[in-house]
Amino acid sequence: MKEKNLDQRLTREQVLHRKLDTIRWSLFFIWAGIAFLADVGWGPGFLGVGIITLGAQAARKYFGLTLEGFWIAVGFFFVAGGVWVLFQIQFELWPILCVILGIALLVSTLDPRREIARPGGIGPCLK
Repeated sequence: MKEKNLDQRLTREQVLHRKLDTIRWSLFFIWAGIAFLADVGWGPGFLGVGIITLGAQAARKYFGLTLEGFWIAVGFFFVAGGVWVLFQIQFELWPILCVILGIALLVSTLDPRREIARPGGIGPCLK
């Protein structure tokens, strides 16, 4: 009986994941079309894509699905890029984003909760 409930739950989560993914991509294409037709510029365009991307992750959290760190980072970078262009900030964004990304990768690697398996699958070699 538990197996059947687990299978139904996984199927429900998979269906929900696909629906949310389809909605995200649909909104992206609708926004891209509107942005191109209205010629809103890069700032609002980036900002819209970032909001759609982060909104999709908020929907995943609302429905109890796991958050996707990659898409959260992508959404953040699009929002940052949009704000950067809208407010015409004078210093370069890319070097700052590279430093932030490098620090995030370094911190994620040094996180003690992440384990690295030894070759051959014999337990963790880092804790």
